[in-house]
Amino acid sequence: MLNKMNVCLGATKRLLARQYARTCATVANIAKPVIPSTVRKSMFENQKILPFSSFLTDTHGRQHNYLRISLTERCNLRCQYCMPAGGVDLTTKDKLLTTSEIIKIASAFVEEGVDKIRLTGGEPSIRPDIVELVGALKKLDGLKTLAMTTNGLLLSRKLPALKAAGLNMLNVSLDTLIPAKFEFITRRKGFEKVLQGIDVSLELGYNPLKLNCVVMRGLNEDELHSFVELTRDKDIDVRFIEYMPFEGNKWNGKKMVPYHEMLEIIRRKYSDLMRLEDAANDTSKAYQVPGYRGKIGFITSMSEHFCGSCNRLRLTADGNLKVCLFGNAETSLRDLLRDGASNEELIAVVGQAVGRKKKQHAGMSNLPSMKNRPMILIGGSIATSSVRFYCTTKEDNQNNQNNHDNYLDDPWTKFRDTNASLLQVSSMFHAPAPHENEPVQEPSKTATSNVNSEQVQLTHVDHQGQARMVDVSDKAWTIRRARAQATVWIGPEAFHLVAENQIKKGDVLKVAEIAGISGGKLTSQLIPLCHPIALHQLRVHLSLDSINHCVKVESEAVTRGPTGVEMEALTAASVACLTIIDMVKAVTREAEIRNLQLVSKSGGTRGDFNRTKNDNVPFRC
Repeated sequence: MLNKMNVCLGATKRLLARQYARTCATVANIAKPVIPSTVRKSMFENQKILPFSSFLTDTHGRQHNYLRISLTERCNLRCQYCMPAGGVDLTTKDKLLTTSEIIKIASAFVEEGVDKIRLTGGEPSIRPDIVELVGALKKLDGLKTLAMTTNGLLLSRKLPALKAAGLNMLNVSLDTLIPAKFEFITRRKGFEKVLQGIDVSLELGYNPLKLNCVVMRGLNEDELHSFVELTRDKDIDVRFIEYMPFEGNKWNGKKMVPYHEMLEIIRRKYSDLMRLEDAANDTSKAYQVPGYRGKIGFITSMSEHFCGSCNRLRLTADGNLKVCLFGNAETSLRDLLRDGASNEELIAVVGQAVGRKKKQHAGMSNLPSMKNRPMILIGGSIATSSVRFYCTTKEDNQNNQNNHDNYLDDPWTKFRDTNASLLQVSSMFHAPAPHENEPVQEPSKTATSNVNSEQVQLTHVDHQGQARMVDVSDKAWTIRRARAQATVWIGPEAFHLVAENQIKKGDVLKVAEIAGISGGKLTSQLIPLCHPIALHQLRVHLSLDSINHCVKVESEAVTRGPTGVEMEALTAASVACLTIIDMVKAVTREAEIRNLQLVSKSGGTRGDFNRTKNDNVPFRC
C-alpha cells in the first residue's frame, strides 16, 4: 500500500510540475513573446532590436549570456576548501544529468542568447566523455566561447584532444607554488603534473591562460609576489580570489585577505603596478606590471561585489539552475526535461527563475550564516583550496576562546618563523640532512659520569618542585635522531575501506602522514616544556597489516642541535594515529592506538638508546 501511495504521489508531483511549466510558458508568452534566434539575429543586423532573449534578462536589466555547467560532483583531489571535512554525499547516477540532457539544456540557452559556456565540476576533465561533449557543445550555433575550469592534473594528457574538439578558453586553479604545500592542501600528489599541464596549455596557444588563486591568511598570502612573477615572461592572467563562504569550509572573516590588502602587499615590491581597463561583465579587476607579458587581477566577491554586472547562470551536475552563486534558491531543469517539457516550457521556467534574481547577494556579514551547497557540488571557479590551519594572535585567541572555529597556528607560518634561516619552505617535508663534511661536535665522553646523579631528579623540575624548561645553552650541538612507532587497530570493515581508498573523508594514509608531519613540527606548542627545534627532517611512514587489520605508523625526526628529538618523533606518530581514528570513526568506534613507543635515539650526551638490537623493531597489533 505504501509503495502504491509513493507512486501516486510521485506521479502527482510530476503532473503539477508540468502544469506549472506550461503556466509559466503561457504567462511568459504573453509578457515576453518568443522570437526565434534566427529572426533575432536578422533584426539585430538591421539594428531594429537587441538580439537577446527577455527570458534571460532580469528585472534589474542584467542580460545573462554566460552559463556555467557542472559536469560532475567528483574530483581527483581532496582539497579542504572545496571538500568539507566530513566529505559530501554524492548524487546517485540516475539523478545526474546525462550527456544528451546537458546538450539539450545548453542548446535551449544558446538559442536564447547565451554565447559563453564554462564547464566546471567537481573536476570536469575526469568525465569519460569530456572530449565528445566539448565537440557537441561547440557545434551549437551562436556559441562563441567554450571554456573549462580545471585543477590541471589531467591537462597534459587530455588538452590536445579538447583543443581539437573546440575548447577555446581555459582556467587552471592553483593556490600555491610550493610542492609540499600543494600536497598538504590537496591530500594528493600532483604538483608537477599541474605545472606540465600549464606548459602544455601555453604551447597550445591558450592566451591568456588564467590561473585562479584563492588567497587566505596564514596559507598563501606570502606567495603573492611569486604568483606575480609568473606573468613576467608568460601569457598568464593570475586572478587572486577573495576567500568566500560555502557550506563545510569553516569560513571566518579573519581568514579572508581583502582586495586592497592584497594590492598593498604586491605594491611593496611592484610599486609601478598599473590599473588596466576592464571589459564589460569582467569579474576581475585587472592590473599589470609594466614590461611584463601577462597580467594579474582581483576577484572581489566579498569586499567589493560586482553583482550589478553579473551575467552568469549556473547549472549543477544534478540539473538544478542557480541564478546566484551565493543564493540557495534552485530550480530543477532535470525534472522538467524528464517530464517531457518542451524547450518553450523549459525556457519559460528559466525566465521565471531569472526574474526572481536579487539585485545583489546578502553581503559578507550575512553570507556565512546562509544555507548553500559546498563548492564542489555547485561548480565554480574555485577548484582547489585551503586548509583549516591559520595564523592568529594571542589577542584573537582570547577574544574567541569559546569559539570552536578559532584559527589554529598555521604550520607553514610557524615553519617560516622558526626555520627560515635554516631551510626553504619548499623542502620542509624532506629537508636535506647536514652535509657529510660539516664539522660536528661529538658527544662528550665524560657526560655519562653524571647519569646516576641525574636519575635522582627529574630534569624538568627544579629544587623547589616547580616545573621548568631545561637550560640547553651549554649543551653540545650534535646530529640527533629519534624513531618512534605505533599501531592503530581499525577492524576488518574499516581496514578494507582504507585499503581500497574508499573512506568518505579521503585518503586515510596520505592525510595521516601529512597530519603527523604537521603535528611533529608543532611539538613545542603542544608539550609546554619542549624546546622549539629547527628540524632537518621529519618523516612519517604508514603501512597496512592485512593479517591483524592494523595500520602501522613509523616516524623519524632529525636535527642538529643541543637537545634531542624524541618528543617530535613520538608526537608525529601520535597525531598520525589520532588522524586515522578520526577518519574511520564513521565506520568503527572501536579503533584503538596500540604500542606507541620510542624505538631509538642517538646523538645525545647520555648515549644512544635502542629498544631492541635490531633496527627493525617488530610491530605488535
